[in-house]
Parts: sequence; C-alpha cells; structure tokens
Amino acid sequence: MAQRLILASASPRRRELLAQADFVFEVQPAEIDETPLPDEPAAAYVVRLAMEKAQAVFASCGDPEARVLAADTSVVLTGGSNLGKPLHAADAARMLGQLSGRTHAVMTGLAAVDARRAVSAIEITQVFVDLIRADEIEAYVAGGEPLDKAGAYAIQGYAARWIPRIEGDYFNVVGLPIARTVALLRQLHEPEAGSTPE
Repeated sequence: MAQRLILASASPRRRELLAQADFVFEVQPAEIDETPLPDEPAAAYVVRLAMEKAQAVFASCGDPEARVLAADTSVVLTGGSNLGKPLHAADAARMLGQLSGRTHAVMTGLAAVDARRAVSAIEITQVFVDLIRADEIEAYVAGGEPLDKAGAYAIQGYAARWIPRIEGDYFNVVGLPIARTVALLRQLHEPEAGSTPE
C-alpha cells in the first residue's frame, strides 16, 4: 500500500500541479503564524514557513505512517522587497505597478516530513516583466485574477501577455516546482548520510 501523502496547502494551483504529476494525496491546510522574523531573508522565510506547515500538519494528522508536503511562495523584487498576496484591489494594483518593467524572483520553499526525517529545498525562478500601462493594471485587477496570488498575478492566466521570458522552472511560478517536489519526496526514502541500509 502506498504511503499516505498529505498536501499542507489550500492553494488550488498546487493541488492541480501535484495531481498532474500523478500523485494521489489529500489536502489539509496548515494554520501557522506567517509573520517574518526580524531581518529574515526571503529565501530563509519561505523555507522556514514550508517546514513549519509540514511539521504542524504531520503532528496533527494522527498517522505516524503519513508523509506531508508543504510549500510557501514569495515574489521578491530586486533589493529584497517581498510581495505576498494582496490585501485588496488597491494593494494588487500597487504590486503590479512595482513589477512593471522589472525583473523579480519567485521563491518557493518546499518541505517534506514523515516520522523518520524532514527535508527541505528552495526553487528560484527569475521573471521578466514588460511595462504595464495603468489602464491595463486597472482592468486586470477589476477582473479579480490577481487577488489571491502572490505578487498579484498568474503567469498561466491573463498576465502571461506581460512576461516575455523567465529563467528557471515555469511551474514554480504557477505554484509548485514539480521536478524539485518529486526529488524532495524521494529524499524521504533515501538512507541518511553515514547510515547502513537495512
């Protein structure tokens, strides 16, 4: 029998991508404090949150045989400014204005936990954005697509027209870097360094 897999995320994009990769799983979103630590770098922040989500769900699932996968994504502007999900329409418009004509990094922290070990990774994709006119931003925000997305855009949606290229994993920008996720889940079953296989 396959080991039970729990996705510690409410993101519909992550559910779709994990299913696309042919995983059978259930969903149990994590409830944790997502406040950044003082002076915490964005890369450290997303990995820490992913690990805390995975550990919280593993502790509460009541199944010592389960494995839990969690992820956290941030959109990071050059200079380190971190864009999360917009609070409202005006916040989404502000974020899109900041992204216009600039390159930013999409950072996803990943964590996988079972009773034996906990492993983590990070995937970083550079995204190049054309200049976006104010009226285009207004229309995009009015359509509602940006309101539940980190950085206030969906590369797989209407916003694709403003993204001429990326460097890195496209699926990371959508919501879950599939290849890195598969590799991380495999790590749970690998012998630890220095251990003797049974």
